[in-house]
Amino acid sequence: MIKIDLHNHTSHSHGQSSVEEMYNAAKENGLEIMGFSEHSPRPAAYSYPTEYRDHLAATFEQYIQSVQALKQLPDGPKVLLGLEMDYFPSEESFIRETISKYDYDYIIGGLHFLGTWGFDHSREDWQPLSEDEKCAFYAEYYETLIKMAQSGLMNIAAHPDLIKLFSIDTFREWVQESSAKNLIRRAIAAIMENNMAMEISSAGLRKPCKEIYPGPAVMEIAAELNVPITFASDAHHFGHVAHAFDRLAAYAADYGYTESVYYCNRSWRKISFQP
Repeated sequence: MIKIDLHNHTSHSHGQSSVEEMYNAAKENGLEIMGFSEHSPRPAAYSYPTEYRDHLAATFEQYIQSVQALKQLPDGPKVLLGLEMDYFPSEESFIRETISKYDYDYIIGGLHFLGTWGFDHSREDWQPLSEDEKCAFYAEYYETLIKMAQSGLMNIAAHPDLIKLFSIDTFREWVQESSAKNLIRRAIAAIMENNMAMEISSAGLRKPCKEIYPGPAVMEIAAELNVPITFASDAHHFGHVAHAFDRLAAYAADYGYTESVYYCNRSWRKISFQP
């Protein structure tokens, strides 16, 4: 069984449940460690059509205090304070300043933007694109993932094929190309070489792609390189905490994994799991 969920969001961003509700769900699901990893602030240039940025900014300190209070509880799941930090190649000074403001146990690096386009917002954004245009965005995504890993600012690479979200069929064809495999290998190697872990997430099962992040093509490369892994639900509601962790455990085990990692004070620790 998987006993750790390191990627969760709350009503302080665009989640639907409070910090306390998410924690209680972790307890009810038998988790030993619950990692809160609320979204980071973002520069104004990087915006979704529907934004939660002002609400997040207004309540972020309250969020930190709530998680810190749970960390002091003598019983129940161990609580970790994380942050899902959006990575922008031209904004590394902003990222450094953001992650230095609090004593985070870990930083999850998330790629949700290519340039200033939030590519995971809407299926409608992808529908007019040609196959070649989609493939160009896939390549840009992995080139950016390499830069994120090489920055040395993050501990975990979140949902490492999120770019497939609204175009899974085209993505599956693209990853079979030798050039795509080589690019993905470079990205996974960069994660490994910069002491990061790769996230395996059940969130994709709840999304239009209907597939675990990352899918088999990426998992094959990750297993070959033996990159460390973390487990995540990327829950935005208490009902999704530890979602489909039985499937995640079996999936990771199929690729030879028997342990995952988690972070305290930005240092990783290993823990075994059973499928």
